[in-house]
Amino acid sequence: MTLSSSFAIDVTLRRDSVPDFDRYPFHLPVVRHLQVLTFHPAVTFIVGENGSGKSTLLEAIAVALGFNAEGGSRNFNFGTRASHSVLHEYIQVARGFRRPRDGYFLRAESFFNVATNIEALDEEPQGGPPVISYHGGRSLHEQSHGESFMALLTHRFGPKGLYVMDEPEAALSPQRQLAVLARIHQLVKQGSQFIIATHSPILMAYPDAKIYSCTADGLRRTDYEDTEHYQVMRDFLANPQRMLEVLLADGKQDSG
Repeated sequence: MTLSSSFAIDVTLRRDSVPDFDRYPFHLPVVRHLQVLTFHPAVTFIVGENGSGKSTLLEAIAVALGFNAEGGSRNFNFGTRASHSVLHEYIQVARGFRRPRDGYFLRAESFFNVATNIEALDEEPQGGPPVISYHGGRSLHEQSHGESFMALLTHRFGPKGLYVMDEPEAALSPQRQLAVLARIHQLVKQGSQFIIATHSPILMAYPDAKIYSCTADGLRRTDYEDTEHYQVMRDFLANPQRMLEVLLADGKQDSG
């Protein structure tokens, strides 16, 4: 896939319009230093520590693309609690010549609200198939969090789609994360594009993906093996006993 085949090409911060770089969310390094973030035509990862601003940026990208702030497709317009930032008003997403056939914003922390809204929609006459039929036909609330995520990716995500996902690994076991990798690859081969914020070293191992790390100096392009997530997991699995001895050393001293 080439850049010209992207649904979303890049995102730019309209810096001249920002009212105050000392105010949230503009004070976040990921925003303060943002110029242009170029997406991979297949898979782009945004990674960083908790509080680094990756989810804030991803949410703004999703809203700028026309998705509901709490998640869902572009047809979802519910609002449980207005918690998203105004960042989407100050960014511009450049779009490619191709138009996605479909799209979805999966936001792990508010997916419960999406599932609830689906049930509410299906309680009203629609004049067509129930919404849940596009998500596997079984109530998402009657499945575990991980099962409902997999149902979404398996049944709702389709070819030639633009999919924005915020920490999709939150409810998934390592085995299920591997299944997600396989499903992402299947959809990429069918012309889909993904923009994902994640902590998962399993997911970010997707071949040839662009990985941007949130640093004190803003977003920095990085290789998989250079991400802190990969290095911490590698070091732990290589010698868990040694890592635990270091981590728990203070606790042993205190208990003595």
